[in-house]
Amino acid sequence: MDAPLEGIFPVLQTPFDNAGVIDPAGLTRQVEACVAAGCHGLVYPVLGGEFQFLTSSERACMVETVIHAAGGRVPVVAGVAGASPPIAVEHARHAAAAGADAVIALPPFIGSPGREELAYYYRSIAAAAGMPVFIQHSGPGMDAGLLARLLHDIEQVEYIKEEMAPSAHHISAVIEAAGDACRGVFGGAHGRWMLSELRRGATGFMPAAEAVELHVGIWNAYQSGDCAGARRLFNALLPLINFILLLGLRVCKEVLVRRGIIATATMRLPGATVLDAQDQEELTSILEDLHPFLHTVD
Repeated sequence: MDAPLEGIFPVLQTPFDNAGVIDPAGLTRQVEACVAAGCHGLVYPVLGGEFQFLTSSERACMVETVIHAAGGRVPVVAGVAGASPPIAVEHARHAAAAGADAVIALPPFIGSPGREELAYYYRSIAAAAGMPVFIQHSGPGMDAGLLARLLHDIEQVEYIKEEMAPSAHHISAVIEAAGDACRGVFGGAHGRWMLSELRRGATGFMPAAEAVELHVGIWNAYQSGDCAGARRLFNALLPLINFILLLGLRVCKEVLVRRGIIATATMRLPGATVLDAQDQEELTSILEDLHPFLHTVD
């Protein structure tokens, strides 16, 4: 891949029906809505897609759904994280065979792998995928020095998704430590620190998929030099970001339901917050303020 990946790469949520069965049609509608909103790429499945609660066959089916729906219009970054290297390798091989453009992986999310174990894990993923690899840095165990080492030592490891708080500071540290070995650092956390991260050199963002138009608008305004316009859009979006961070991914799904993109806000995440009447009323107020910025979804 000659041109570096950059811009807004929404993380797609996994839609389920009321019985908790995966809904590929709802996932396809998410892809179409994100592409219509001007996204620069797509990411699936990672934490925002409840990947750890999908069976292997469900995961494969839904990755193929996203790649087919994208149809080459935007690159697809496939989530391949696993609790151990063999699991991640299996998903990385599938992503390559299915036609993904890059892969992304958390470290093993059970246990506390050491530095050499982490290096082996990402080396195994890179060899299996044979394409650019994002390290999703959203838990303890890694620092800028280790990330820089992985970027330097493993050919296909080229990008970081930085989510460790304070993420903006970590972005500065990774860019300084890795130099040219890093092709880009993406922000997460629903874009909460988007403007600070842009000033520090972030080259993209992976928010959830409920309001992609605003993330794209902020990105486009900033890239054109309209920092004041980017700030106005960011300030408009911030109440929704804060609401999501307070109550969790159910909010993202509820917005997608209200926009007619998915059918239910059903989740598999154990203990996921259920929005009560007051939450629904607050969300209604937030979305009324955002209405001028959101596209009508066909």
